[in-house]
Amino acid sequence: MRKIMLGNEAVARGLFEAGVHFISSYPGTPSTEITEFAAKYDEMYAEWAPNEKVAFEAAYGAAIGGGRAFCAMKHVGLNVAADPLFVSGYTGINGGFVIGVADDPGMHSSQNEQDSRHYAIAAKLPMVEPADSRECKEFTALAYDFSEKFDTPFILRLTTRVSHSSCPVEMEERKNIAVRDYTKNIAKNVMMPANARKRHVVVEDHLKALTEFAYDCPFNRIERNGATLGIITAGNCYNYAKEVFGNGADYLKLGLVNPLSEKLIREFCEGLEQIIVIEELDGVIEDFVRKLGIDVVGKNVLPNIGEFSQDLLRKYLLGEEADSSMIADEVPARPPVLCPGCPHRGTFYTLKKLGVTVYGDIGCYTLGAVAPLGAMDTTLCMGASISALHGFNKVRGEESKSVAVIGDSTFMHSGMTGLVNIVYNGGFSTVLILDNSITGMTGHQENPLTGKTLKGTPAPFISLEKICSALGVAEEHIKVVDPADMKKLEATIKEELACDTPSVIICRRPCALLKGVERKPALTVDSDKCRGCTACMKIGCPAISMIETEKGRKAVVDSAMCVGCGLCKNMCAFNAFEG
Repeated sequence: MRKIMLGNEAVARGLFEAGVHFISSYPGTPSTEITEFAAKYDEMYAEWAPNEKVAFEAAYGAAIGGGRAFCAMKHVGLNVAADPLFVSGYTGINGGFVIGVADDPGMHSSQNEQDSRHYAIAAKLPMVEPADSRECKEFTALAYDFSEKFDTPFILRLTTRVSHSSCPVEMEERKNIAVRDYTKNIAKNVMMPANARKRHVVVEDHLKALTEFAYDCPFNRIERNGATLGIITAGNCYNYAKEVFGNGADYLKLGLVNPLSEKLIREFCEGLEQIIVIEELDGVIEDFVRKLGIDVVGKNVLPNIGEFSQDLLRKYLLGEEADSSMIADEVPARPPVLCPGCPHRGTFYTLKKLGVTVYGDIGCYTLGAVAPLGAMDTTLCMGASISALHGFNKVRGEESKSVAVIGDSTFMHSGMTGLVNIVYNGGFSTVLILDNSITGMTGHQENPLTGKTLKGTPAPFISLEKICSALGVAEEHIKVVDPADMKKLEATIKEELACDTPSVIICRRPCALLKGVERKPALTVDSDKCRGCTACMKIGCPAISMIETEKGRKAVVDSAMCVGCGLCKNMCAFNAFEG
């Protein structure tokens, strides 16, 4: 049977068909849906972990225990999991182990544009890269067989376009793979220096065997069309190249992007007049080919920034401009904004009003940096807000004029250690935990604070208040405030900024898009009371706009968008908002 699938859904199907037993991930676009789709199969255990390092280590433990295991993350999540990643190549596995990593060329939803192929090279681990949903399923399933054959984890590299595009996929039955026997093996699995030195030799032997395997492995293929032009490519760039050059070129489509086979590449290039290497981001394949003494066209012409497209290849390789009926300059800009009723809006308005320095974190609340709120000073990576605020305050002594903001899920991911650091090292910083009762930006995934697992089963509630208390924050300086009550929020922030001890303010209000959250009737504006002062516009709610009327410039509310949170009502000095 065939079904049209997203790339991420096809990966999940590959996990199912490969007989995978255990899946642990942390959500991160564009990888999130892999685990969500996998959780729909009752035959596989799937969970959300607090962060990518924990997810990797849990999956690694399952693989050592003899089960086929998988973990997924986005490219920056691989940074978090890098420590166990590098060592896992030394220990090897028992049951097959595949690590899914989704890169984000073009930074559609990311803070950087790193190329995860460098991790595979540095960790000396094999990496496969599918070009479409069909290959997503096939490569995933095959990776388990070869992971067990070569006793090493395999990395499955996706990109945003492959993860979120669709094509028909042939569905097959699930393999009945038994959990392998576990045998204690200290020399193989305990990476103390004496053992690790011996295991490094094994890693190099595996890499040599994998390089030989790369010559005629099922992931790579040569397509001959009798052309004088040869194109070496991988992933979604293969699709772009085929659309632009068609049968006017021969193709070496690489599915195993690490290690690369010198023999295969030399064989492909023999007799061709020109070689073009097409790859997004860094020139990883190109550098390898050039080291073989083969002259190629690559990053000397093509960019190493951003996402490729058919039009981009035509422009840089053929000198042809895009023939488009849509002029980009005529498309109205749609900058991202906090949703109507977002609980973070009141927090950031209050912080801007107070004029404090705000160290931010990764999540929906990053949009607190966008006008008209403009309250955020920095955003670096998951959990960095708390740690960075501590350093900022230690050199500047501005505890009374600065705060950190972090989401509930992000606090569980990597914020707790930063709070410990503040307490341990005598800091006085104030931390705002923006608790919207869900992992918001990646699409409403459960986390350890929501009371449910990935599969929807009940889980123990973990209390933020008790965690912060256990980490050393005095209970009288752990406050819970509804951020919609801006007067109380402002008073609480002022109070905690004035104290000389670490403090935590939990801004607790559910995400407005969360199922089960009450949606109040939309507000309206009494045009006779509205003075057109635009005070209500300062909160940046997309449901509010100003229009010209016969009575002058007045505020109006889009009833289809308004959720009745009442924040604008609190802003209006003339009681013009009703409802």
